[in-house]
Amino acid sequence: MIKPNPLQILLVEDDELFRLGLSMRLQQEDGLEVAAEAEDGETAVELVKRHPLDVVVLDVGLPGIGGVEACRQIKQQQPELPVLALTSHSQKPLIARLIEAKAQGYCLKGIAAEKLILAIRSVAAGASWWDRVATQELQAAFAGDRLVSNLTPPEALDDPLTSREHEILALMAAGKSNKEIATILYIAPGTVRVHVHTILQKLEVHDRTQAALIAVQKGWVLP
Repeated sequence: MIKPNPLQILLVEDDELFRLGLSMRLQQEDGLEVAAEAEDGETAVELVKRHPLDVVVLDVGLPGIGGVEACRQIKQQQPELPVLALTSHSQKPLIARLIEAKAQGYCLKGIAAEKLILAIRSVAAGASWWDRVATQELQAAFAGDRLVSNLTPPEALDDPLTSREHEILALMAAGKSNKEIATILYIAPGTVRVHVHTILQKLEVHDRTQAALIAVQKGWVLP
């Protein structure tokens, strides 16, 4: 089996030690490669023009134009390039601004490395990833708004799926085939088929489309 090219990541973080540590951890992961690094928003915007990238991991608290504006400018240049926001603090206005800037996801810096890697793979595959704390802030900020139902974390619902099943369901909802999911997650196609069958059984549906609709309705993925 020929391995696909690793995901090309732009890592944007002004804290040099944190950036170095995160870069080293990501480089250790099969299928991920830090193609470029930046310490401010302006440099990030320029690097996006010069490098073929699959995902941007972007610190929000950047000097200069800041992370939110950098995200907005990056998305204006390349609307299809996923941006995963990363920051130390969760604030309601900030989360709303990230959504407006069209970020695909949001994680706190304290997140476990495995979850951050899962978030990176998910947004690169076309899914969305919103940190649970961020989602709770959204619930408080926009109670009753339609946006809330789309961002409710699976932990807050009657959720029968495992984390791996959620990962596969998010990719299913993004329109990925079993073969594509297997390639993205570095698992065998047969393993994906087993997971898909289990997901359909647990959700009591008959096909992938119904499962994807439930994922959107319950807020496990963004539509």
